Amino acid sequence: MTVDTRAPTSREVKKAERRAELLAAAATLFADRGFAGVRLEDLGAAVGISGPAVYRHFPNKEAVLVELLVDISEYLLTGGQRVASTEKTPAEVLGDLIDFHLDFALTSPALIEIQDRDLQSLPDAAHRKVRRMQREYVEIWVSVLRRLDPTLEESDARTTAHAAFGLMNSTPFSANRTVSKRSRILLRAMATGALGI
Repeated sequence: MTVDTRAPTSREVKKAERRAELLAAAATLFADRGFAGVRLEDLGAAVGISGPAVYRHFPNKEAVLVELLVDISEYLLTGGQRVASTEKTPAEVLGDLIDFHLDFALTSPALIEIQDRDLQSLPDAAHRKVRRMQREYVEIWVSVLRRLDPTLEESDARTTAHAAFGLMNSTPFSANRTVSKRSRILLRAMATGALGI
């Protein structure tokens, strides 16, 4: 296999930028209206192009949803693996996992809303992929929680992890996706208290 080492052309850069704009607009529109309530024409209009022009970047609206939810699931999983692979104490790793998850929750509230409401709209293969990565992400937390407290049953550690996600994920989008300067401090204090660190 040959690797393309040439610099991208200005046309390729512009196309990549437009694709990123479409994804950002889709995140906002899907969060506001739900996946079913958004047409490709709406998505195009949000970035100043026609509906048919969206087809240069995505074959259909479903492909946009797939990219949004698969990408964020991959981001969480690889980031969680990176955080957990350090040589720190379990309490330090858990604190770093909280910080990592809060970074996600406070900067991507639209994606949390889309995940909660529209996951079932994914095609089967993408749905399975997202759910698998989500389970693997949870298991990172389960492993760290059990290292922190070896008496903690696996099922209880899993319940604890899910409760922490609920706490960290709920506040950013429940208040119209606006986050005060103190939100992160409060959420971190609540999460660390709930997790016993």
